[in-house]
Amino acid sequence: MSEGHPTEPQLEALRLICTAEPLSTEQLAASLIEARPGSTNPGYPRAIARMAGTLTWRLLAQHFVTETSSGTWRTTPAGRDLLGCART
Repeated sequence: MSEGHPTEPQLEALRLICTAEPLSTEQLAASLIEARPGSTNPGYPRAIARMAGTLTWRLLAQHFVTETSSGTWRTTPAGRDLLGCART
């Protein structure tokens, strides 16, 4: 997180959430894995899952997403404005 500006990985996560919201952290991790080339490293899926959790935490701190009562993530108006993403 740099001066309140989202990083490229944060923007990628925000786009994925906006496109498919509501999205759980596990679903976000699966989407992030799907969007990347495969890896032969057996720890890769766990690392991406941790990264998804960190990304959502940072997006929440920047007020670009909100956590629902069911534990899924939705974009906020500020997050949608940042991306130019319309709520579906």
